[in-house]
Amino acid sequence: MNFLAHLHLADISQTSLGANLAGDFAKGNIQQFPKHLQQGLWLHRQIDKLTDSHELTRELVRTFPKPLARVAPVLMDLAFDHMLAKYWEEYHHQPLTAFCNKAYESLRQTPSLPEGLTKLAPVMEQQNWLLSYQSRQGLNSAVTGVSRRLSKPELFNGAQQALQKLDTEIEIAFRTFYPQLMAYSRIWARKTPAEFL
Repeated sequence: MNFLAHLHLADISQTSLGANLAGDFAKGNIQQFPKHLQQGLWLHRQIDKLTDSHELTRELVRTFPKPLARVAPVLMDLAFDHMLAKYWEEYHHQPLTAFCNKAYESLRQTPSLPEGLTKLAPVMEQQNWLLSYQSRQGLNSAVTGVSRRLSKPELFNGAQQALQKLDTEIEIAFRTFYPQLMAYSRIWARKTPAEFL
């Protein structure tokens, strides 16, 4: 899952939005991080673990062209954010614009976030990345942005065309898998190990 999905899953599971998003930037033992981040980091890792191992998502990753095999999981995550934003009203009671503002506010107010997220959050808010996922253009911009942050951007050659071509397969996988992930997130939030609370 990418940024919007992690924030959405944090919100519906009534856990910290900032702490959940910090999971992409926090490496190593969860207990080395401040207490107020630990549940969100743990939940983020459960979400990623299920997403990476689920047969539906693994099958979708295998449908990407072979030259994109190494980055296919990243592309799937970005495409799932696009699907979530595109069909947002089916998954959340609050309008997407209002939710984006709430998420940015949470990031501003959550102390001790990992350095990478602290640097990225103002850019994310200024360019309104979360809302931009609604459009195909926004998805393409996200792909370009991710490719620029990696040491081998050429791995993403042809990625935007592949996402366009696989649009139906991505939507089917998203609509089948994401409600399961929503249910799991709510359960995990209730069953977070005591040491992370």
